[in-house]
Amino acid sequence: MGWSQHRDAFMELGFRAMVTRLPALLGSSFRLAWQADRRAARIVLLAEVTRGLTQAVGLLAVNSVLARLIAGGPIEDRLRGAAPALAAMAAVTLLGALLRAASTYATGRLEPKVERVATELYLERAAAVELAAIEDHAFHKLLDTAQYGAASARRMISYASRVVNAAISLIAAAGVLTVLHPALLPLLMTMTLPSAWSALTNARRRYASFHTWVQHARAGQLISSLLTEPAAAPEIRVHGVGPFLLRHFRSMSETAEAEQARLAKLAARTGLIAAVWTGLATVATYATLGGLLLTGAMALSVAGTAVIAIRTGSSSLDSLVLEVNSLHEEALFVGDLQRMYVEAAERAIPVGGDPLPEDPSEIRFENVTFHYPGESVRPALDDVTLTLPLGRIVALVGENGSGKTTLVKLLAGLYTPGRGRILWDDVDTATADRHALAERIAMVAQDFKRWPFTARVNVAVGRSSAPLTDERLARAVAEAGAEEVVEELPRGLDTLLARNFSGGHELSGGQWQRLGIARAAYRRGRILIVDEPTAALDARAELEVFEKIRALAATGQTVVLITHRLASVRHADLVHVLDQGRLVESGTPDELLARGGVYAELYSLQAEQFTTPVAPPSTSNPPPTQNPSSTPNPSPAPNSASAPNPSSTPNPSPAPNASSTPHPRSTTRTPDADSTPAPAPASSPVPAPKAG
Repeated sequence: MGWSQHRDAFMELGFRAMVTRLPALLGSSFRLAWQADRRAARIVLLAEVTRGLTQAVGLLAVNSVLARLIAGGPIEDRLRGAAPALAAMAAVTLLGALLRAASTYATGRLEPKVERVATELYLERAAAVELAAIEDHAFHKLLDTAQYGAASARRMISYASRVVNAAISLIAAAGVLTVLHPALLPLLMTMTLPSAWSALTNARRRYASFHTWVQHARAGQLISSLLTEPAAAPEIRVHGVGPFLLRHFRSMSETAEAEQARLAKLAARTGLIAAVWTGLATVATYATLGGLLLTGAMALSVAGTAVIAIRTGSSSLDSLVLEVNSLHEEALFVGDLQRMYVEAAERAIPVGGDPLPEDPSEIRFENVTFHYPGESVRPALDDVTLTLPLGRIVALVGENGSGKTTLVKLLAGLYTPGRGRILWDDVDTATADRHALAERIAMVAQDFKRWPFTARVNVAVGRSSAPLTDERLARAVAEAGAEEVVEELPRGLDTLLARNFSGGHELSGGQWQRLGIARAAYRRGRILIVDEPTAALDARAELEVFEKIRALAATGQTVVLITHRLASVRHADLVHVLDQGRLVESGTPDELLARGGVYAELYSLQAEQFTTPVAPPSTSNPPPTQNPSSTPNPSPAPNSASAPNPSSTPNPSPAPNASSTPHPRSTTRTPDADSTPAPAPASSPVPAPKAG
């Protein structure tokens, strides 16, 4: 895949590199442990070092016991002479057991703390990055890999403690063998190198496979979760999607199984080669010991001690290689986590900046251009210049993809312009305090989050830093017109809004939209951004919501409204019309209707849905039809310029001000299917559409 900075380093890992990197690995583990629990970290380190040293003492005691027992003289004298060494062996064994218990206890305390600290830091950094980083594919891959780092950090503690113990034990055994006979140390290394090679080779394969298949595994988990997801359950059953998902899950699982089978086959072959090599080395080692005994170069007691030392050293070295290998493998995932820490810090929302005006009069977009990452065909906003007067209702109108939602995300500080400036009076948001800017914004997005918490928390999360008071909560619910929603809940505001939990309750789309508006009202931001606030509401509820929005604006709050239902913005103080990322018109609703431009064209198209007669269904003997030319227009415009027929007139001329840019398209527009305009204002040149 090539996107992991650690993969090549792991592929190049050999025994020499492993030994070279061991101090850094142990240091990294100790820093994690020290950060989590200093006292427990000291206990683990002291216990494992002491345990390793006791093994050297134990080997020397064994050599002393064997020498006493094999020496000449009465058996009683030999036993009496070996008694001190036997007592030392017993004491060493008891001490080792106590140290193991202390290490186990301290490690058990450390591991969950280390994982918690690493996870908290991961989540803290991830939550603080720019929205563009979260939406960036490469950064999300890093998040996917780094999420395993916290569990790896936990496992590193156990591996590091075992590495310390194995290393000290190996040093002790090697020292004893060197004292007994220098030729025995190379033989010890020869016996254990095959297992080291086998472990490293298999670990490299596993790590490479993980990075190649991590996205595949994530996709398989996603498909399996869709089969049990409540939101997808109705469509799975009505459309018969279950077999389709199962087929793809089975296909993905089978390919993953094939990869595991490949790894198992390679591991078996590597292990067999290592076993043959180890067997030959073991035969050579014991043949050397026999030769030394036959030539008299080594006493029998020394040979017995050497056998025990070789077995102990071989076990320690084998354990050391395996544990260092595991430690290194986990350290690479922790490395991904630490790389995520660094990159997240680089892409974090800046802290501090210029203060915003306490009571600004307007927000100006000056030649703002914005591209989404990876989308270079057409900018989402293209050289947009407009003004948002504060304390008013400002509507953003346009078809899907015109740039309305992008504009409000820039307004809220979620994105920064690629070119141009956004000014609060004379303060550029590029240098302003972004956190202070967010404090002034309340947003009801079209796809706002439906938190799986209680209704109370779903509202209060709008300003989670503020003390939760019943007065503020009740006021927010009232301002959103959500009293009836709350009253219908089984436990009122304390009802859990997550059906997949015991006692959970689910709301309709319209009810959720009311709570979303209540959340924004609870936040009490100076600027309220509302994106399609009535998409899930019926006509009566839609009228009530807009009345609530107008009431908020009457208190001096700025409302930035995005809607496809053009008649719903008839009470807006200012309307900006966007098309394909460009500003094409600006003005009041009356001015835009009188101008006969894009707004008037779209308004007329929506009005025709309620004024054009519906053709009767076809029958074998259809009734006679009237001449279309003689049928009166149910919604005639006072003059041809006021409400042009988009199917028969050329594209209207643009507005003469900020919207003087020529309209980028000349094709006929099609309004959204769910668009339902309300009656036009009395002063409008276009009469109100009459109900069918």
